[in-house]
Amino acid sequence: MSLIRRSLLASLILSLAACSTIKREPATAPGVETPSEQPVSPGAQKPRDTPVPIDMPRTVISSALQPSSFARLPGWNADNQSEAWNAFITSCSVLTRRPDWRKPCDAAKRVNGKDDAAVRNFFESNFTPYQVNNPDGSQTGMVTGYYEPLLRGSRQRGGVYQTPLHRAPDDLLTIDFTSIYPDLKGQNLRGKLVGKKVVAYPTRAELMRTKALAGREIVWVDDAVEAFFLQVQGSGRVELPHGEVIRLAYADQNGQPYKSIGKYLIDKGELTMDQASMQGIKAWVAANPARLEELLNANPRYIFFSEEKMADPSVGPKGAMGLPLTPQRSIAVDPAFIPLGAPVFLSTTQPGSKALLQRLVMAQDTGSAIKNPVRADFFWGFGAQAGEIAGRMKQRGSMWVLLPK
Repeated sequence: MSLIRRSLLASLILSLAACSTIKREPATAPGVETPSEQPVSPGAQKPRDTPVPIDMPRTVISSALQPSSFARLPGWNADNQSEAWNAFITSCSVLTRRPDWRKPCDAAKRVNGKDDAAVRNFFESNFTPYQVNNPDGSQTGMVTGYYEPLLRGSRQRGGVYQTPLHRAPDDLLTIDFTSIYPDLKGQNLRGKLVGKKVVAYPTRAELMRTKALAGREIVWVDDAVEAFFLQVQGSGRVELPHGEVIRLAYADQNGQPYKSIGKYLIDKGELTMDQASMQGIKAWVAANPARLEELLNANPRYIFFSEEKMADPSVGPKGAMGLPLTPQRSIAVDPAFIPLGAPVFLSTTQPGSKALLQRLVMAQDTGSAIKNPVRADFFWGFGAQAGEIAGRMKQRGSMWVLLPK
């Protein structure tokens, strides 16, 4: 970015800060982080952005990607790549809009996606693997997990249903600088108008205290902690009293900085880093119910949802590309380094174990806790079992991106 652009942007941000600072939103939405800024509970609230435009440029190969070979991918020949085939075809529905992806995506139409050997040969014939490197030259990073939870809720407040989940408010503004500063694509500001000034949108605590979101409720759920973790995951399902199940998808957020409640408890001496998993946080709340509001308000960010019909319960939630995620074959990445939609070979270990987890996955989602090149959030799927596994996942791993030859 030019010096003039930086100066103009600084002046604009300072003028906004004069009335009340609006935090610049990262390109992705937040997760739960430890003091080292890594998630300690699964997921990283996933933004559901506008679908990718029709005209797309060629894929940019970042400096973090270094050419490699399939022979160097540990466990490549042992993986059942056919299990990732449908996820790849899903990615192609968007990637084929890029000129460099049209040939492999067209060739994929002639492949028997159920034949492991044919699928493996397809990738080896049409792609070059690039090992992902961190800025310091290291080739390993954190791999966490996320999932799609199921909550119990009601359209009306009453009985056990006391915690609301809200639609985005009408007065929430999103300020996009892209048309003026293309370098700032995806880095938006959020706020609201007060008179002629744009000020920061209220924090979670302020929104709850003032009841500013009254009338925006989609459903009321029976567990405030589960509602919080639904916001962390970015989407989930809610079962209503008569058996109907709806899906809530990420719609927007209040623009406040994300603060990890896991880190909050660690800093207070309430939990150790090893204890600050999703399960550990839930156990702490069960033992300290009077401090629930204090804990949740430690995070000023608040997530708004939209309701989606569940036409097919077997189809996963949509990721940042607007495409459904595939359990154990989709990951969230940092799109500054990993092209969205691209196949990625992931080499890590099972949660809390040394057992290898080496497989082909698709980079189909994002999250603001998912920062740095070698960094992934592994989508485990839907339900309590997926949540149990995802909540324990905090492993080291390596990554290779597969890009068209």
